[in-house]
Amino acid sequence: MNAQLAIPEGWDAGNIPDQSGKKILITGGTSGLGLAAAQALTRKGAEVTITARNLEKARHSLKLIGQGSSVIEMDLMKLSSVRSAAQEVLDRGNDFNVVILNAGIMAVPLAMTQEGFESQMGTNHLGHYAFAGLIKEVISERIVSVSSQAHRMGAFGNGSIEDIRDRCCGVGKYSPWAAYGASKLSNLLFTAQIERLRLQKHWRFIPVVAHPGWSATHLFGSQNKVTSAITSLIAQPASRGALPILCAATFPGLIGNSYIGPSGAGEMRGTPKLTRARALAYDQTLAANLWAVSEELTGIKWETSPHA
Repeated sequence: MNAQLAIPEGWDAGNIPDQSGKKILITGGTSGLGLAAAQALTRKGAEVTITARNLEKARHSLKLIGQGSSVIEMDLMKLSSVRSAAQEVLDRGNDFNVVILNAGIMAVPLAMTQEGFESQMGTNHLGHYAFAGLIKEVISERIVSVSSQAHRMGAFGNGSIEDIRDRCCGVGKYSPWAAYGASKLSNLLFTAQIERLRLQKHWRFIPVVAHPGWSATHLFGSQNKVTSAITSLIAQPASRGALPILCAATFPGLIGNSYIGPSGAGEMRGTPKLTRARALAYDQTLAANLWAVSEELTGIKWETSPHA
């Protein structure tokens, strides 16, 4: 069956296949989409591990997620924390069937990570690039990245190594939304490049990507009062926004680099469907250049060793 015709209309959390025996890791699982996804997967029998910057908050979240859940401390703004979290994953000695790269920040004022990366590129892309690269040997089925319709406002200048590096390091004029858009475009380029490398290197997992549409999460709550008020009135709840992510993580037969979003008008809300990103997200040269810059800045080489 053609995977692009396979997701039935009205697919929801009740359609998630039995996840008994599955181990799933979700970054940023203490609230919003990550928490909603963790709860839905646990209800279907999965053993869920979340990552969190704040362990006290995470302990409360684990009670909401349910029995068998656990937490690993990780701050994507610090590569030292990313490396420590990855090492903890490896030390546990168990494969994860699925890793969902969900954690993120949105449209924040200019700030820098510990390594000097612009915070949105550092958190939403570079930290996840590094973390997934370090643990890829224990991922057996899927890596799910979480993008956004905001990827349509993302750009990297002329797409050169230099322009991508400048964007990652916050060089030049800064716009919070443009930086967020670039980070979400990065999630799509990252997924497409993993798929190209997977076919060459025969990696055992497939990469897929999803976007939640307009969902009422803490990310929108951090914006101005007008945006927050509009969001509270018309956005779908996190439990609905998580559906494309859950579908990407569990729907049988998806092919690598599948992209799943809501089925409603403008893909802002609704149940999951297979969709397409803007053309730039499939630019092979841009994806390769972003990968090269990501490798340079983080020091993580996916193609060699998981311990690089």
